[in-house]
Amino acid sequence: MPTPRLALTPDVSHGPLDGAWWPHCDALELELPSLVGSLEPDPDTTVRVTVDPAEWPDTPRTVMAPGRVIAVEPAGPGDETHVISLDCGSVGRWVLLVVPPDEPAGTAARLLAAAADPENPLTAARMLALAETDRLGGTTGEAE
Repeated sequence: MPTPRLALTPDVSHGPLDGAWWPHCDALELELPSLVGSLEPDPDTTVRVTVDPAEWPDTPRTVMAPGRVIAVEPAGPGDETHVISLDCGSVGRWVLLVVPPDEPAGTAARLLAAAADPENPLTAARMLALAETDRLGGTTGEAE
């Protein structure tokens, strides 16, 4: 399993996100076990994950992980795009920006840090739009 590239907000989040995740590829069934394992839920904890079906179109309804089965549900209409929501029972619930796997490392590092900042008020879609603007030559300080 690949090592997750993950940044979480310390303690309680005050923004729309609890951090960010930068998967190595777009195969959720390969990436999800290490992401869930890094959140350290008890082996008996039921884990439910909600994903944007546009970003993960061929996602299975369940993903096998060592010692557990992870339930995967599509996000509903009106849910934010570019996020993954993980509900790990008593351990907690996280809403994470999904940084595209092909994002350049420097941009991905900035997105991971910004999403983990508890003072960051930006949504996932807004953060990715600002990163795209920066990549195309515009500069803005909003995501910093």
